[in-house]
Amino acid sequence: MKPKNKGITVTGLMRQSAKYNANRISVVAGERRLTYSEAWNRGVRLANGFLSMGLSHGDRVAVLEDNSIEAQDFFLGSAIAGLVRVPLYARNSVESHAHMINQTGTKACIVSKKYESEIREALIKTKTVDHLLVRDESYEDWLDGFPVVDPPICIGPDDWYIIRHTGGTTGKSKGVAYSHKTWIHAGRDWFYNFPPMNAGDVCLHVGPISHGSGYLFTPTWLSGGVNLLLTEFDPDKVLDVMDREKVGYMFLVPSMLNALVRCPEAKSIDLPSLKVIQIGGAPIADETALLGREMFGDVLYQGYGQTEALPVCMMGPDEWFSSVKGSNPLRSAGRALPFAYLEIRDPSDPEINLPIGAEGEIAIKCDGQMIEFWENKKATDERISSDGFVLTGDIGKLDENGYLYVLDRKDDMIISGGFNIWPAELENIILSHPEVSEVAVFAGPHEKWGETPIAVCVIPKSVEVADSEIIELCSSKLGSYKKPTKVIFQTESLPKSPVGKIQRKILREPFWNKDERRVKGA
Repeated sequence: MKPKNKGITVTGLMRQSAKYNANRISVVAGERRLTYSEAWNRGVRLANGFLSMGLSHGDRVAVLEDNSIEAQDFFLGSAIAGLVRVPLYARNSVESHAHMINQTGTKACIVSKKYESEIREALIKTKTVDHLLVRDESYEDWLDGFPVVDPPICIGPDDWYIIRHTGGTTGKSKGVAYSHKTWIHAGRDWFYNFPPMNAGDVCLHVGPISHGSGYLFTPTWLSGGVNLLLTEFDPDKVLDVMDREKVGYMFLVPSMLNALVRCPEAKSIDLPSLKVIQIGGAPIADETALLGREMFGDVLYQGYGQTEALPVCMMGPDEWFSSVKGSNPLRSAGRALPFAYLEIRDPSDPEINLPIGAEGEIAIKCDGQMIEFWENKKATDERISSDGFVLTGDIGKLDENGYLYVLDRKDDMIISGGFNIWPAELENIILSHPEVSEVAVFAGPHEKWGETPIAVCVIPKSVEVADSEIIELCSSKLGSYKKPTKVIFQTESLPKSPVGKIQRKILREPFWNKDERRVKGA
């Protein structure tokens, strides 16, 4: 029986692309290369494997693995079987894995051999999982045991497709639920401002496709492109792969771009195939953006959104590095896409829309936004306004030309002696110091002011930098009340989330002895 689709779905579109691009290369991981036909057949076999376990349309299946051929099996197999993907993140705690599994009512887990022990530990704390599939040396034989016959699963555009979780490695993250329709819209809108992707173009994934980079996976597949998967981010190896594989598209968080442009090899490499480096996930410093443009040319694209709704803003290099009267595009996150709403709301009353120039909470609405927090009506009601806007938790402002300036996370704001200080603003200035490759600014306790900025800077082992240099740099650029009162230097990289975001919370906690902030309103 032929599979049915009630409207446009991820599954139906991927099936069509597999048919029309059957003999093209679809995925590359290490030495392995699969055509669309080969990759699709593996997905069909996995789908039938899931169905043989007694899983049915709408059941949730969690996955924990690095970028690999097997990871793309799951991308396809879960969609073909009508299952709902629940990505787990490799850097998360066992407690976080257990929470995500329990919270979504996951019935099966699929895990690489590398992470088997921590998943088995997590499963002790769960109640819903009936099946565990470990991708060990027996996996290929197991997969080959199922037929290459598309199962007749009827899937609709409003059916659930994926539940992604909000950030944090140890906290009680919330499941962000996307339907097939909203996931298609999110991928489409990401590519709106990009140069068209042609069949055969290569998209490099240096971050996990289970997270931010995964937004590019489906559009690449639908375009007949090649999804090139790396298991880890190593700047030298990434540059080599970009050159050897003629990479055209890739997604990087700012810390990754910062590491790439500081590689000596970046100055001499020629990448004629490179069309797009999509930057997102965190605010980017001017210095990093300008160095990126110098090294790679006019290929940098800036985007803004979050797990709950994306993308909302997007701009290419011509706009990002331009001069606009009344605006500073370099410091902005771009302007709203023509089919997305963007407003600044009063943090104390999110139903009130603030005027141009006022600072407040960024509120966004677009086709590619979550439907709800999974089985959490209270959290959904708190984050979605009565008129359907997602309240981001980010503080920002809009200028007269519609450019959005993201100041920082609402929860990361430092209130020092009654003044509001945004860590990202200090970080941008500190990164202009030639010896600082990474920096994190956060609130530390202060007897007089309640709290005050502390800066942790990463510098090379062979150099010395005086804390007075950093303090004076911030004071001269931003004013004395915004300067850090303490500067810490280290040579090891800062702690990061699974997708490369610097985690201020981990750095901040020791200074507060894991207590809540003591300043009212902070």
